[in-house]
Parts: sequence; structure tokens; C-alpha cells
Amino acid sequence: MDWKLELVPVPVTDVERAKRFYSEQMGFAVDHDMSLGEEARIVQLTPPGSGCSIVIGAGSGVTEVQPGSLQGLQLVVPDIAAARAQLVERGVPAGPVQHVENGAMVDGPDGAWNSFVYFSDPDGNGWALQERPPEN
Repeated sequence: MDWKLELVPVPVTDVERAKRFYSEQMGFAVDHDMSLGEEARIVQLTPPGSGCSIVIGAGSGVTEVQPGSLQGLQLVVPDIAAARAQLVERGVPAGPVQHVENGAMVDGPDGAWNSFVYFSDPDGNGWALQERPPEN
């Protein structure tokens, strides 16, 4: 039996601002943008190449989690420097490329699965990019 993670709710304060950030700055595809009457609005977005989407929204039943409280969302990319450059070019305040060395984060890339870039959305939800090893 397959168990696939398909959707992660991301709590935001301003749906339009978050939609612009994730679609225009992050490059996520807008899958759905719908209102459920006056009760709620839901926007589903998917990162390029991902099988899992995020949902942002406002109103009854969307999420009870505080905006900015979601931390540790991670995107895996084949080229950390190119991905960081793309974020910075699009106006995302991304940190430097870092890696874990002797239990601490230090600047610069490293080997397989050990290069990261950290950034946050406009509400403070924390994201990381991680470089995967090259595919053979």
C-alpha cells in the first residue's frame, strides 16, 4: 500500500499576498483558487516537479494553526546555488548556502544531502532548500 503526502496546509494572514509570494516569487503553480461562499477561500499551489502541494486560505475550517508557526518545510533541488539565485532574483530573502559541520551550520556547500538554504514566507513560515545528490 502506498502512503503519499499530497497536501500541506500553510497558515497565512493575507491570502492574496501569500498567493503572490508562492506563485510569482517561488514559481509554484496555482492549482485551485476557490471561495466557499462568504465562509472560506482556499488556494492550492504546487512546487515545480512536486507530487505534494500546499494549501493557503482563510475562513472557517481552513486551519486553526497560527500564521508563521509552520517551520521546517523542505524542498529538494538538484542545484542549491542555482535555486538560491532564482529565489534571490525573484525577491525572496534567502539565506546563504550552508551545511552541517561538527553539529553546527557553517557557510558553503558540502556533500550529498548536506547543502541547505533557509528562507521564510511573508508570514514567517520557515522553509529550507536541500540539495540532493546527482541522479545517475
